[in-house]
Order: sequence, then C-alpha cells, then structure tokens
Amino acid sequence: MAHPIDLHVGQRLRQRRCLLGMTQQRLAEAVGIKFQQIQKYESGANRVSASRLWALANALEVSVSYFFDDLSHTKPNGAYAHGAGGGTGEEQPASIEPEVLSEKETIDLVRAYYGLSEEPRRRLLDLAKTLAGAA
Repeated sequence: MAHPIDLHVGQRLRQRRCLLGMTQQRLAEAVGIKFQQIQKYESGANRVSASRLWALANALEVSVSYFFDDLSHTKPNGAYAHGAGGGTGEEQPASIEPEVLSEKETIDLVRAYYGLSEEPRRRLLDLAKTLAGAA
C-alpha cells in the first residue's frame, strides 16, 4: 500500500505536469527515464528519490518544496495533515478537494489566467474573490 506522502507527491507531480500541458512521455525524456516510471510516481506506487525529485522539479520549473505544499506535518505513524498552503500569509479557502485541481476545467482556467498580463490577472482575481464572497 502506498504511503500517504508518496501519494501526495505523485498528485502534485501530475497537477504540475498537466498544468504545463506536458505529457508523461515528455517529462520522462526530460529527466531521462521511461514514461511508465512517471505513471508509477503519479500513482504513488513508486517513491521518488531525492535526486529524481530534484530533476523533476527542474523539469517542471518548481522548487522541490512544491511537492510538499499543503502538508503541515507528519505524525510518527506516517499519517500526515494538510496545512493551510504555501505559507504566504494570505487567507486560504476553507477547503479545496484535491480532485478539483486535476480536472480539465480547472487546468484550462489556470492556463487562461496565467496567459493574461499582470493587470488583467489582478482584476480577474479581485472579481473572483468578490463573486465568491457574494455567494
């Protein structure tokens, strides 16, 4: 049975890869492995070594800590608790189900958002926050 942290790292790997529109094959080639290994990492079936995590982070243009975001601490029994996020000090939503972040609609929305220049992006974020507060 896969360890919860291995599952979390695999989930974050898949989210970032999909957000970049990168195939498992392309990511595997970037780090010098077979795409089947990426599948195993993403499912949590195989653990990612430190050196491989470093290579994956570079290929996905994130820091190694990205894979551990939303983990607040590990308990002695191996269980972990979700934290409030990346420690930015900003207010975080009450809860976002992990599945939402891997849905095509969410990925399309994030891609479109980052396709905007800074000013329209900030305005869109303000609008979304206002609408969420009105709901």
